[in-house]
Amino acid sequence: MKKLLTSVLAAGLLATAAEAADDVSLQLKWVTQAQFAGYYVAKDKGFYDEEGLNVTILPGGPDIAPTQVVAGGGADVVIDWMPSALAAREKGLPLVNIAQPFKSSGMMLTCLKETGVASPEDFKGKTLGVWFFGNEYPFLSWMAHLGIPTTGGADGVEVLKQGFNVDPLLQKQAACISTMTYNEYWQVIDAGIAPEDLVTFKYEDEGVATLEDGLYVLEEKLTDPAFEDKMVRFVRASMKGWKWAEENPDDAAMIVLDNDETGAQTETHQKRMMGEVAKLTAGSNGALDPADYERTVATLLGGGSDPVITKAPEGAWTHQITDKALE
Repeated sequence: MKKLLTSVLAAGLLATAAEAADDVSLQLKWVTQAQFAGYYVAKDKGFYDEEGLNVTILPGGPDIAPTQVVAGGGADVVIDWMPSALAAREKGLPLVNIAQPFKSSGMMLTCLKETGVASPEDFKGKTLGVWFFGNEYPFLSWMAHLGIPTTGGADGVEVLKQGFNVDPLLQKQAACISTMTYNEYWQVIDAGIAPEDLVTFKYEDEGVATLEDGLYVLEEKLTDPAFEDKMVRFVRASMKGWKWAEENPDDAAMIVLDNDETGAQTETHQKRMMGEVAKLTAGSNGALDPADYERTVATLLGGGSDPVITKAPEGAWTHQITDKALE
């Protein structure tokens, strides 16, 4: 009887704890993959449960813009690149960066060596594949810094609106395409093109890197103590997930695969991706480095006659959450 009573009480406590958990919805910038491993690890390992959170992770895709999702109330917090978030803020959507798990940029241009591109100066007269939907801003800023028009011609570049694939390079429709160090670059390699037949230009190496994969919420929500408390717990658990993923990259990749309902990802690709992503999150405890923010803003403002943003933002980031999450 005593054992039965104990079991009933334990079940009751678990049910109460489950009922008391606070709901948080996270919108990813792209589909389920190791780019977002820290969040899947936090959910799988119970780090969110430990913080009293019931987290729903919403995969993204080519037709999903995180800024639109959060604006429409479809998510509490979204993952986005800072250029997109700052551009949206200037247009009237008051997004605020509350944490920055990614310390370094993984963006680069990957070019076919046979096209004669050996340095950025060689971009002139070439066709370059560029992602849009907010991902074009770092590229446009880079070209502005180089003084290369994006309207075509012998002294400019022809911009090819690139889908989220590497086809333009494989089909030789473009001399260079947009890639990430952890994803599309390896798709090119897997397609049979040898590394020695490629030339890559990392934004980080070119001095025009901007911050990627930050956590953003609507500014007005941060005035609600209950929402602030949820975000503190969410960021704390998420960063615990990221650090676990850095230390256990292969296991983290397998957790991601377990959460891929499409079955589109492969073990080889996700393990390789996680290894590369770990290089980008290394060095971050989740708190935005003001120097990294200022560098991003300076890059975006330096866009010549058509900058991504026209003035330095105010209130676009805060340590309000990470100061408490990292105590």
